[in-house]
Parts: sequence; structure tokens; C-alpha cells
Amino acid sequence: MPRPLATLMLLVTTLIWGFAFSAQKSGMATMGPLTFTAARFLLGGLVVLPLALREYNKRGVALTGRQWLQLLFLCAVFFMGTWLQQTGLTLTTATNAGFLTALYVLFVPLIAFIVQRVRPHPIVWLCVPMALIGTYYLNGGVFDRFNLGDLLMVFGAVFWALQLLLLSHVARDTGLPMFASSLTFLFAGAVALVLVPFFETPSLAGIGAGWVQLTYSGVLATALAFTMQAVGQQYVPPANAAIILSAESLFAALGGALLLGERLPPIGYAGAALIFAAIVLVETVPVLVARGRRTEQTAGGV
Repeated sequence: MPRPLATLMLLVTTLIWGFAFSAQKSGMATMGPLTFTAARFLLGGLVVLPLALREYNKRGVALTGRQWLQLLFLCAVFFMGTWLQQTGLTLTTATNAGFLTALYVLFVPLIAFIVQRVRPHPIVWLCVPMALIGTYYLNGGVFDRFNLGDLLMVFGAVFWALQLLLLSHVARDTGLPMFASSLTFLFAGAVALVLVPFFETPSLAGIGAGWVQLTYSGVLATALAFTMQAVGQQYVPPANAAIILSAESLFAALGGALLLGERLPPIGYAGAALIFAAIVLVETVPVLVARGRRTEQTAGGV
């Protein structure tokens, strides 16, 4: 596939994910967060399932008990991320949700350092306070506007970082990235469905009223966007792909403004810019420094 086409696929994926925050928030006008989560991920998981089963059968090797345990842990982490995000959206804006969820980019190297003792690049220690200051400004430069919904988004970002690390490991270990993703979708939907009667009282009329948001979130944001990401990232360098995908937060803000009429306070735009800058820096600086060192070594060898 030509690289420009792959880049376009990633850009469309990012746009779909960004606008999904507005769909998720508006969809809960007629149903609770668990009901929305159950319907969205069961739908998305079923759409991806044929591709996942084809991938599994093509591999032709049964998974070990250890690999199934890894998949189960991945599913649990994914569910917590989705539940916290969806619940947080009932209390905060789609704009805040997009930028605060994107903090997972900063949490990934920090978690890798704590769990795996992989020392992060020094740029992380600059980007973390940048993101914290950005979060403060995003909420108007006062602490009393940082509500429970914003806090849930930050906790959710921790689980998204764990999910990213686990998915990367499981995909390499099993050779089944599509199968692993489909399983996590179906698991999240099934667990949410089991929990619904204990926390919510859904109705078919309410679910039917939100069919547009559910279709967008389940078919486009879950099934289609994941597939395009999986295909597109094979032809785009990781640093470039990370920059494109990090723009999800910008599309979340655009969707919130166009579809929900959300507006940031003036200082909030500075906060959004700081968070986005921290995300881009933490993804690109280590790659650029490593590339520069390789160039110097090659020149020295010549």
C-alpha cells in the first residue's frame, strides 16, 4: 500500500475516534454508561469476529494456558478503561475527555518504568509536568472545576496505557492482534451487560433512540477504525503514526464544539495546547534523538 494512502487511513481513524467522544456522550441521553458500553462493544466485537476467527484459524496453533490468562488480563484492563471513560463522560465534556484520555501516551513509559524497569527517555520528565499544568489550565486554571468526571478520565487513561502495553505484548506473543482485540470488545460488552441490571434500568426504547450513536461507536469507532489502524500502521513509521493518532484529542474538541456546542474557557485552549505538545514531544523526541545517533555512528564509520 502506498504510504500516502496509509497515512490517510490513520488520519480518518483518528477523526472517527475523536468524534466518537461526542457520540458516546450524546448517546447517554437515553441510556446509562453500562448499557451503552454493552451495546457498543458487543456490536463492534461481532463485526470484527469473522476477521478474528479467520486470523485464528489461519495461524493453526492452539493458545497455551498462559496466553489465555494474558488475554483475560488484557480484557479486564480494557473493560476498566471503557467503563471509566464512559462513566466519566456523564460528568465532563467530550472536549476534556479527549485531551485527558490522551494522557495515556505519557503513562505508557511511566508504567513501563515501574513494572518493567525500562528507564524512560528524559523528555518524559519534562512532558509529565507540562501535561499536569495543561490539565489545570484545561479546567479554567482553578481546581474546583476539575470534577469527578475529569478524574475518572485520568484513571481511565492509566488503564488505556496498560491496555496498550498488554496488547502489544499479547499480539507479539500470540501473533493474533485481531483475535485479541475482538475478544476484548466482546468481553467488555458481556461484562457490562451482566452489570447493567445492578446499576441501571435500560429500556428498548432508550437503546433504540440512541441507535445512531451506537452504530457510530460500535461499527465505525470500534470495528472499522481498529481495522484501519491495524492496516495503516504497517506502512507508516511508528513516530509518524503516533503523531497522527494523538490528534484524536483535537478531533474530540472539534466534535464537542460542532455537535454539542461545547466551548473551552480562554485559558483552556492554552491547557489543550500544552497537553497536545507534551504528547507529541514524548512520542517524537526519543525517535529523533535515536535517529540522530545512528546517523552520527554511520558517518563516523565512514
